[in-house]
Amino acid sequence: MSCEKLREVEERLQKACERAGRKREEVILLGASKSVPAERIREFYACGLSTFGENRVQEFLKKYQALKDIVIDWHFIGRLQSNKVKYILGKVSLIHSLDRDSLAQEINKRAGAVQDVLIEVNIGEETTKGGVAPEELFAFYQHLLNYKNLRVLGLMCVPPYTEDPEKARPYFAKLRELKEKLESEFLVKLPHLSMGMSADFEVAVEEGATIVRIGTLLFGERR
Repeated sequence: MSCEKLREVEERLQKACERAGRKREEVILLGASKSVPAERIREFYACGLSTFGENRVQEFLKKYQALKDIVIDWHFIGRLQSNKVKYILGKVSLIHSLDRDSLAQEINKRAGAVQDVLIEVNIGEETTKGGVAPEELFAFYQHLLNYKNLRVLGLMCVPPYTEDPEKARPYFAKLRELKEKLESEFLVKLPHLSMGMSADFEVAVEEGATIVRIGTLLFGERR
């Protein structure tokens, strides 16, 4: 069952890449495994999925311990409290949700080596969501260059919820444009755009996503 679900998502991902004139290997398929038991993660790992993203530090730490015998590329994709940073450093390869200076300071202070991060952008400017406002992104990025233990690899967003994936397209396009402007202004290469989930990942791939965060399509509805 797990392998079949993964195969179905892979087929859709492959077709989206083809429509966009991209190679499948340009996009990382991340299993968004919040509330998914460690045994299920192990099943999907056996089917060939090796990148997983967690939202809650306590839950992540339990799974990290339970699955230490296999080589998982763990990402942290949820809102991160500064006082929890110390527990995940050295365990996750990428933090997707950097959105404020206090968090950047804590990561920089606690990291024993350079920690890769994505800046979360509040692309729909919704009061209920975290993320840097688009108009503050450039100043925030410039400020982050002062931190030697942080390396920004790109941007992440969660667009406003809609049942029509096409309505998410303008937000994905906007995030890509922001990334390209940052690259141009600061003469850097930012390899990642983390955008697109179960309902809209194909549109996100067409707009340049390099990481898609898939939960429901792989693991079913959350409890």
